[in-house]
Amino acid sequence: MAKNVLSKFTVRKGRVFEAPLENAFGRLVTPFEEFIHRQSSSGLLLMACAVIALVIANSPWQEAYKHLLHLPVSYNFGDWSLSMSFHHWINDGLMAIFFLLVGLELKREFLVGELSELKHAVLPVLAAIGGMLVPALIFYAFNGGTPTERGWGIPMATDIAFAVGCIAILGNRVPRAVVTFLVALAIVDDLGAILVIAVWYTESVNTHALIAACVLVGVLWLLQFVGVRRSAGYIFVGILLWYALYRTGVHATLAGVITAMAIPAGPKYDPVAFSTFVKDIIRSFDRCFRPGDKIIANDALRARVTALDNGIHLVQSPLQRMETRLHTPVAFIVVPIFALANAGIPIDSFTSYSAVFNPLTLGVICGLVFGKLIGIVGATWIGWKLGLGELPKSATFHHIIGVALLGGIGFTMSIFISELAFAGEAKMLIQAKAGVLLASVISGVAGFLVLRQAPIEESTQKSDAEQQGGIEEGEGRKLP
Repeated sequence: MAKNVLSKFTVRKGRVFEAPLENAFGRLVTPFEEFIHRQSSSGLLLMACAVIALVIANSPWQEAYKHLLHLPVSYNFGDWSLSMSFHHWINDGLMAIFFLLVGLELKREFLVGELSELKHAVLPVLAAIGGMLVPALIFYAFNGGTPTERGWGIPMATDIAFAVGCIAILGNRVPRAVVTFLVALAIVDDLGAILVIAVWYTESVNTHALIAACVLVGVLWLLQFVGVRRSAGYIFVGILLWYALYRTGVHATLAGVITAMAIPAGPKYDPVAFSTFVKDIIRSFDRCFRPGDKIIANDALRARVTALDNGIHLVQSPLQRMETRLHTPVAFIVVPIFALANAGIPIDSFTSYSAVFNPLTLGVICGLVFGKLIGIVGATWIGWKLGLGELPKSATFHHIIGVALLGGIGFTMSIFISELAFAGEAKMLIQAKAGVLLASVISGVAGFLVLRQAPIEESTQKSDAEQQGGIEEGEGRKLP
């Protein structure tokens, strides 16, 4: 009987499907593959939003575009009010969600990811440090001693969405370990950018607000210490922390990173306890089940399904759940809106000689394109020669050069730092953004071409082919 009932089901990549349409859309991917897919997809959307912003900023709608960005938006509650322009709400408010996700990724990587093991972490960390120091020095060489020198943090950043998007287009030509190396490098890069924002781009500090912020940080850690696992409590305190940091003069988006560090990373159930729990639930379910029963009409079955669902929820850490939930809205809403609000600059910023060949724009371009290349490749080579770490599996320095070039795609974080460095300086801000956009295009194209010409090891091709074959073998197979 069971065989007749199950014969209409198919197995695809280890998952059971009933309807053909469900089977067609039910592709199950590994968490890392899903991450890469989201990053590459958001990279394409990010690129489209940047182009749209450029078009609008150079069209008859440019005044309406500027008016919208400078439109004041206020929140009032009794005598309390908070008012900022729409542009500032995006950069200071919405981007706090982006930094919350960055903080969650950082914590996960240092606890269980590529950065948790010294032998795997050394080269990406060294590469990231080299990729931050050399671009900053090159920028300073162009702008030292001038009012534009405060933009030295601009060429330090890497846009992970754009960079991974370029690699994803190449498919299996790039070893998976190389992609992991780039992701780890970019995450350390983000940490460096966060520290630069916190230390360098904070002009003055409101002492009373800073004390309040410190108290709220203590509350976050207290929540973790007493075992609070619901995200809502952390988010509520995080919002209060955002406001306190906003009042201190420290950039408010850092509240996202601080909140992320307090989110519990351990699940309530360990794998052994969860396995025992699931087996008990299944046995109990089988005892309650009678042929012909429908779950919707059987309270006992519903109770056990609910218990199983709760168990699945508790075997995942709050950090893991929050990171999974945030990836899609950040990738497809937050960052694209940021691009629409910040990438719109006059086209003459690219066409006139003086607009491009000035110390600020040249410093950004040379820092991102050449600084990232020299810093990442140089630091990786030194670390490898000294025996401090190993190159990614199946990787050569041809791949490292390609990754270093892709590291020059600064976009999101570079534009963000530009807004901080040159707030109120319209001309400097436009020059900095022009440099970021030009450098990102040059680095992206160059990195793509270099990786496209990189050698593909036969073992990697064979392994990929075998994996693909194994996956395809399971598709459409009938259950026995």
